[in-house]
Amino acid sequence: MAKSPIILNGFTMNAVSHVAYGLWRHPADQAYRHPELDYWIELAKALEEGGFDCLFIADALGLLDVYGGGYDASLAKGVQSPVNDPLLLVSALAGATSRLGFGVTVSTTYEKPYLLARKFATLDHLTKGRIAWNVVTSQLDSAARNLGLDRQVAHDERYEIADEFMDVAYKLWQGSWEDGALVRDRGSAANPDGLYTDPEKVHPIGHSGRYFNVPGPHLSEPSPQRVPVLFQAGGSPRGQRFAARHAEVVFVAGADVDGIRRNVAEVKRLAHDEGRAPGSIKFISAVSVITDETDAAAAAKLADYRSHYDVEGALVHYSATTGIDFSRHDLDQPIRYTETDSNRSLLRMFDDPSSGRQWTLRQAFSPEGGFGRGKSFVGGPKTVADELEQWLEATDTDGINLTHVISPGSFIDFSAHVVPELRRRGRLREDLGPSLRSRLFGRDSRPPADHPAARHAFSQVRRPEALAS
Repeated sequence: MAKSPIILNGFTMNAVSHVAYGLWRHPADQAYRHPELDYWIELAKALEEGGFDCLFIADALGLLDVYGGGYDASLAKGVQSPVNDPLLLVSALAGATSRLGFGVTVSTTYEKPYLLARKFATLDHLTKGRIAWNVVTSQLDSAARNLGLDRQVAHDERYEIADEFMDVAYKLWQGSWEDGALVRDRGSAANPDGLYTDPEKVHPIGHSGRYFNVPGPHLSEPSPQRVPVLFQAGGSPRGQRFAARHAEVVFVAGADVDGIRRNVAEVKRLAHDEGRAPGSIKFISAVSVITDETDAAAAAKLADYRSHYDVEGALVHYSATTGIDFSRHDLDQPIRYTETDSNRSLLRMFDDPSSGRQWTLRQAFSPEGGFGRGKSFVGGPKTVADELEQWLEATDTDGINLTHVISPGSFIDFSAHVVPELRRRGRLREDLGPSLRSRLFGRDSRPPADHPAARHAFSQVRRPEALAS
């Protein structure tokens, strides 16, 4: 039986470093150019030419200020700081590419659904249906303090807000403008004075909820996908419930193969309870790949990269995302789960009773064969392709977020060495489809009938006046 195509995302951040801590010091790394538009255009073109499906850009809205009780370490070590807005890149990158998708992280905690719906509708138009939204609820107290709150909203309530946020966005994207509302009649027998938009086919959504009140209609006409492809990465029990209801692509994490597979199985179970069809959600995990023409050359490259790796930088990041100051912990001290309002799933990942294993900080963030936080593959084309296929099967995942060790070198190496081997095995998409959703799922550009967005489509939510007519 033929194996399904692998989702290939290039995973990065609009910052000097993402999760390759300390590698900005490597002479070949160019992520310091992230404020330059040319850097992003070159990267997007390289990914498109290399057969990638999507450029996935992470984001954070605050400085990492937990480690050592302040943000000095994150600034000194370049750990996700400075960081620029990812959303503003997309229109330029869309103009420089024709097939590559763009997944952009935006928080439901600090945005407004009325404004966000217009932003993503605009980008869906400009990309001709190649945009995805990575839905997050945010996890940094520093962001909350600088955005008008004393501290961040409690963990589970952030998801309650996000659920209502999504419902408002679906109403705007799906239920406000009917198909055919945009007429563009310059003058005819039916409309002698011309008619651009038929007012009778544009409807206020009348949303009045616990967190949001949005009475009016959507500002933008329907875009090619209407709803951006929805990415999500929640790993806590509440985050998994949110993913099971809304996500189309889940970025799933785990300390090992079994941890990832358990998380996939749980989201699938919850999605079934939500009435969603099997296969309605794709799963991807973060991996890094160090490759070259031969296994020996790749091993030498790993040794070179490892000499620049900064485990303290990893702890700066882990402290901020979990809300625990690991500057006071020895590297060989076990990681213990603690209930926080930050990223609970990253804490549970390394102290999971289901695994039967206890992780230390050193084991988690300074493994001999990689760079921590995600699986690392090292080798020539056949070795990496073999191990990648085995990884996907063992974890029950559909693709990868390829994290760069150096940028853009890691993406270029993967494209040059591994992509031809995957293509030879029939594991890459050749039928690209008219939109990112159709490319990933092989179906219509709009959300399927079992997705909650479809339930808000105008054809499904008939207005009283429409029924009367």
